[in-house]
Amino acid sequence: MTSGRPSVARLSSWPTPLEPAPRLAAHLGLEPGDLWIKRDDLTGLAGGGNKVRKLEHTAAAALAAGADTLITTGAAQSNHARCTAAAAARLGLRSLLVLAGSPPAEPVGNLVLDLLLGAELHWAGPADDIELEKRATELAEQVRAGGGRPYLVPFGGSGPIGARGYLDCAGELTEQAPDLAHLVVSVGSGGTMAGLVAGLGVDRVLGVDSGAVADPVERVLGMLAELGTGAGNATGGQLRLRRDQVGPGYGVLTDAARRAMTDVARTEGLALDPVYTAKAFAGLRAAITDGDIRPGQRTVFLHTGGLPGLFGHVSSREWRWSL
Repeated sequence: MTSGRPSVARLSSWPTPLEPAPRLAAHLGLEPGDLWIKRDDLTGLAGGGNKVRKLEHTAAAALAAGADTLITTGAAQSNHARCTAAAAARLGLRSLLVLAGSPPAEPVGNLVLDLLLGAELHWAGPADDIELEKRATELAEQVRAGGGRPYLVPFGGSGPIGARGYLDCAGELTEQAPDLAHLVVSVGSGGTMAGLVAGLGVDRVLGVDSGAVADPVERVLGMLAELGTGAGNATGGQLRLRRDQVGPGYGVLTDAARRAMTDVARTEGLALDPVYTAKAFAGLRAAITDGDIRPGQRTVFLHTGGLPGLFGHVSSREWRWSL
């Protein structure tokens, strides 16, 4: 069990590394010792990523409820859906994934791993996170009618239970970087940011919206209120949440995100994904440009993973060797 808690299902090893990025820092105009990368892409479990921390808590809640089936939702290339399928396989549970869109001619990226892990895919057509949740609830009713014991894992794994995984991460960072001034993180369904703000405070966490949901501020605030820490009374005006990197929409690679991917790869040998971490890093660069992050301040970029999704993203087929 992680952190000595019986209510947490162990799915990885902790803490994840905190690595310096001096060449990237210099490239961005920071001092070489300013920029560090928290490697939550190294959480294992069929590709890893930030969803594993959340699933340690939500899967434990499912087991405690006597569930035999995990049901969750996401986009076609959902990292969370893939990690849920992996957690289910590890724990001996059935996994059902309700995905937006229609099945492609051939599975790519995360879909390959979903199928490898034994997940049952249910395609919902053009659907937002609210419609997906509705479809998942209907599916859970069908499973229950057939004698199964389903457990609904929230969209993105984000809820007050899953967000506790990033309270754990905040504790790691407090020990690894006690002089932390800024923690930059992608915001999708909001649980990662909520847990970090609950553990580190509103002043030190800078979220960068990926466009995954229409109401990221409300989602983060709602989870903060339920987590029961001192940050639970935060207001939308206090949250540091940049919404200037979404571009044309969720999942659409922007020029700034493409630049972020190449800069990180060519200075530190690390790969970002086009949906979340690339836009988050573009937000970090923008924060340096407008003076929100300044040289001499310890800044940590949370690498939330997502590499399998790169191989299923349309941009991977558009790029040329001259990139």
